[in-house]
Amino acid sequence: MFWKILLTLGVVALVYGSLRARRRAELIARGQEVEPPLVPPGLVRRLAWGLVALMLIGTGVYLFQGWLERREPVQVQVVNANTGGIVLYQAHRGDIDGRRFTTIDGREIRLADVERMIILPVGTAD
Repeated sequence: MFWKILLTLGVVALVYGSLRARRRAELIARGQEVEPPLVPPGLVRRLAWGLVALMLIGTGVYLFQGWLERREPVQVQVVNANTGGIVLYQAHRGDIDGRRFTTIDGREIRLADVERMIILPVGTAD
């Protein structure tokens, strides 16, 4: 949440700086005297590029973490509610979709209405 607010403030600051620079250029074109800028334009440009680089790096890290999480192996227990029988499978977290999943060895499993799925970290066996 904090990063969303920070990003919004950054965009507002960039738009404000852009509008101020445009206004300054108009005053110079008319030959009117303008006051020197508070922050040198080169510094603003470097800060803007730094913000863009930071956002790209953050996006890359977020996507990489999501990819790692989807590739995480998990143990899937399929429990038959009528008989109480338990069947164990291993799948990647990203291969689980509702009432069906694909195991690590490529089998596609679809659960019946009387079955339920329990997802556990690998190595946890009851």
